[in-house]
Amino acid sequence: MKRRGPSPKIPGELDRGELAFIEAIRRRAGPGTSGNLRLGMGDDCAVLRPSPGEEICVTTDFSLEGVHFRRDWHPPEAVGHRCLARGLSDLAAMGAEPLGVFLSLALPARISAAWVDRFFRGFLALAAEHRVTLAGGDTAQSPGPMAADIVAVGQAPREKALLRSGARVGDILFVTGSLGGAAAELRAIASHPARFLRMHGAADGHPHLYPQPRLAAGRRLRGVAHAMIDISDGLSTDLAHVCRASGVSATVEQAELPVHPLAAREPDALELALNGGEDYELLFTAPPNARIPRRIGGVPVHRIGAIEKRGEPLLRLRTPEGRTRRLEPAGWEHFRPVEKRAPRASR
Repeated sequence: MKRRGPSPKIPGELDRGELAFIEAIRRRAGPGTSGNLRLGMGDDCAVLRPSPGEEICVTTDFSLEGVHFRRDWHPPEAVGHRCLARGLSDLAAMGAEPLGVFLSLALPARISAAWVDRFFRGFLALAAEHRVTLAGGDTAQSPGPMAADIVAVGQAPREKALLRSGARVGDILFVTGSLGGAAAELRAIASHPARFLRMHGAADGHPHLYPQPRLAAGRRLRGVAHAMIDISDGLSTDLAHVCRASGVSATVEQAELPVHPLAAREPDALELALNGGEDYELLFTAPPNARIPRRIGGVPVHRIGAIEKRGEPLLRLRTPEGRTRRLEPAGWEHFRPVEKRAPRASR
């Protein structure tokens, strides 16, 4: 996203009121670059104009302090980046092209303007990278922790959006990128938060702090993949979503799982790869005769299993020795007992 002149900062200590705050955000975000955005911030509604023959895809996702991030663990730029990445990753999983995003913030009274300014630095840097326009949102003062809600709107050709329910018996199971890195980095952050708080911008090799939404890969898989989902809650849990929606079962090949180097150092590397979550990679199925390249959209693609007729168990894991065992969905799920959840940034 190109901007003219210096980037306006958030008003000092947020004490100039909501209108000045919103105006600073509007000037900082800029007018946008998408021809599909007819009217952005500044009115009661934004106006989006989808291209002919396209359908609208809409997703929303909370980022809650104490659940998805902690201000004493996460740099503000990473919180902003992750907030947007969550919404863009959902669009990627549908094979959609972003049209615009909407951000609603509930900010504690004592949060500093400098922290909020850095939050937007991370948010808008990722938006610029993917040419995504911040088209509106809302602000409020929170009596408790900070909350950020992202609404991402995209478009996909009519009847071509990729769904969880499209997997077929005989399909091959694929995943982009690598697994377990986000959970492994979160573990490192919990041990030495001060080391990570010193980071002031996106950097490679930080899958938890700066996950990369696979938008280009998602678009290129339209018409090739049968079903797709992003790995936000963990491979085991998200694969179970696909199987239940499609009425199938799946076997995962343990030896083929692409374990992230950060996770590979841990004694429970397999657990992190299967259940850690927040990798925001794409998990998809495709027919056996599909020509799936080793890289799509600049991201490695790995064959990790197969789709089978519905039966029990729903998921199986085949070990390198050829034995199979039940694979329980054990990733993140809100409202489950804490001891049954995969790790998050919660206290």
